[in-house]
Amino acid sequence: MKNHAFRLYRHYISINVRSAMQYKASFVLTILGQTLATVSTLLSLVFIFRRFPNVKGFTINDVILCCGIVQMQFAAAEMWARGFDRFAETVRKADFDRILLRPRNQILQVLGSQFEISRIGRLIQGILMLVYGFLKAGISWNFMKVLTLVHMLFAGTMLFSGLHMIRASLCFFTLQGLEFMNIFTDGFREHGKYPLSIYGDKFLLVCTFIIPYALTQYYPLLYLLGKRTDWWLAFLPLLALLFLIPCFLLWRIGVRHYQSAGS
Repeated sequence: MKNHAFRLYRHYISINVRSAMQYKASFVLTILGQTLATVSTLLSLVFIFRRFPNVKGFTINDVILCCGIVQMQFAAAEMWARGFDRFAETVRKADFDRILLRPRNQILQVLGSQFEISRIGRLIQGILMLVYGFLKAGISWNFMKVLTLVHMLFAGTMLFSGLHMIRASLCFFTLQGLEFMNIFTDGFREHGKYPLSIYGDKFLLVCTFIIPYALTQYYPLLYLLGKRTDWWLAFLPLLALLFLIPCFLLWRIGVRHYQSAGS
């Protein structure tokens, strides 16, 4: 059953990619534009650290590494969870009726309905920042630190995807996409350029126990940079996956309350 679901999702991706590649010049220019647009993020960091040698003990190389990780998390989530991000349109046009009638998992169908391959531009920018951070941050790499990085990227991607699922679930009740959810997605992408401790203890507390951004960014980053030596920090990002439980429950509640907007 799992293999069948994987093949089906792979087929969805193939359809979306072939559709995007119908206009190759537009596709390439979009990727190039997104890559260049996010260069402003790196430039802002450079200008700030020309003025200040460090921010609460974090150097520019540490921050670039942190920023690269968050950029990759966000870009990966936008690519594969785009169906949730655009779900309001699916509800308004009553396209969700067709999803309900098909004998396939609803979440899988929503995920497969949109695969934003053009977001690879942002992903490339995140990778470049990550590589630069690898080379300049002076990290002593070993198996546990590589595992930490993998956990951060995976759990962060799933956390952003969960937030997109919440946004989609609320559309069952509002029929509109709620812009305030951008505070938790785009907002954290911007705040996540820096280790979360620089914003104060209260903000860090919220990002640890309510929306667990810090579990996928701040605490494991300390382990990567050698500021903490606790081995269990390598596995802390996996705790953030528990956030998907309320996301899934809210989705189930929304589906049960769904009323078609069609005629």
